[in-house]
Amino acid sequence: MEPTTLFEKYRPASFDEVLGQDKAINKVKLLLDRGWGGRAWWVSGASGAGKTSIARIIAAQGADDLYINEFDSADQLSVSEVDRMEQDMSYRAFGKGGKAFIINEAHGLRKAIIRRLLGLLERIPNHVCIIFTTTKQGESALFDDQIDANPLLSRCAKIELTNQGLAKVFAEHCREIATRENLNGKPLQSYIKLAQNCKNNCRQMLMTIESGEMLE
Repeated sequence: MEPTTLFEKYRPASFDEVLGQDKAINKVKLLLDRGWGGRAWWVSGASGAGKTSIARIIAAQGADDLYINEFDSADQLSVSEVDRMEQDMSYRAFGKGGKAFIINEAHGLRKAIIRRLLGLLERIPNHVCIIFTTTKQGESALFDDQIDANPLLSRCAKIELTNQGLAKVFAEHCREIATRENLNGKPLQSYIKLAQNCKNNCRQMLMTIESGEMLE
């Protein structure tokens, strides 16, 4: 199905398409060189910086779309769901052979789920990877409130996204998309200001463009 929003339509599909996160991407590639499966990832950063995109790209390195299970929010994760994950992890998939689980908004994990995950992350099969995404603010709140959060993080490869130096990069990218979609009527400086107003949230920038606010 064709994406209906600009953000989904132009979501990065490869590491080379991820903008402004060279340090994080280099770390991801270094870890992937040591093997895709048997690992948990913790991707943190500001909203709209590319966390979910990077998580999906990591997942796709070893698993076909049919075997990538994504939770929009950790609030959806119950103990029984974790039990089903563990059962599902026992079997290899067809195609690339791997299975991936993406858990977005991981700061919503509850204590009982964190305790259940601690044991699960100790025995991830080589054909499975688990990827958590969260905002930096959410991560801080999680670790303040949840006694088992730090042991959880210690079991993950931590990838931190930057929110610095993104305004011009995102402005150029979004202006190019706006031009392609016949939604551009303003100079680059207006897009830089938009990036600053949106706190370098690329998703919010594209939603603003989609509403026609960058037309003359």
